[in-house]
Amino acid sequence: MAVMKLTEEMYHKEVMETDKKVVIDFWADWCGPCKMMAPVVKELAEENPDVKVFKVNVDEEPKLADAFNISSIPTMVVIKDREIIGSVVGFQPKTQIEKLLKLC
Repeated sequence: MAVMKLTEEMYHKEVMETDKKVVIDFWADWCGPCKMMAPVVKELAEENPDVKVFKVNVDEEPKLADAFNISSIPTMVVIKDREIIGSVVGFQPKTQIEKLLKLC
């Protein structure tokens, strides 16, 4: 599955009404570690078709970032059954994100 852009308007339908695991990558264009995470996020999306993977640009979607109390980026949040089951902040190796996905 491809990485999808998530907006505030899409959030309820795409995240709260799904039965799939959801990964949300909060990022910004000016963030170096965010750019380093981009290929990791893409690989995770391609290798886990049962997981919905989204990117949220915090500059374009500040209300959504605020709703998740994002204070540092990159931040990745994993959601299952409408509940946050884990998150990581800063650049993380792919194996760390995979461990987080296996928790659910």
